[in-house]
Amino acid sequence: MTVPEAYGLGPIKVTAIGGGRVDMVAALTGSGYSVSGCSGGGSVSSGGGGGVALSCGEGPAATINDAMSLKVVDILDAAAVLRIKPAGSRTARSLRPGRLFVNAEA
Repeated sequence: MTVPEAYGLGPIKVTAIGGGRVDMVAALTGSGYSVSGCSGGGSVSSGGGGGVALSCGEGPAATINDAMSLKVVDILDAAAVLRIKPAGSRTARSLRPGRLFVNAEA
């Protein structure tokens, strides 16, 4: 799924859904990376770039790069509903929130 450039991530790919968690990977498009509320890690090169892996369960929304809110709304077998929207009020007026339904690839 493609997210706005302001979030500092390239397209997010769901790699697995199970055990109450949604696992995802994404390329980094900025020069930094931060996550709060999900398990995650990644690397960033001095010129930007690199990648990140996230593992999120149902519950409170995670904040990515202080710009994006990602919430796992529901997990049903091999499918999940994710809600992605701007974090904080500074970007809320310029970006529209979205709700996504994703299936993990077999």
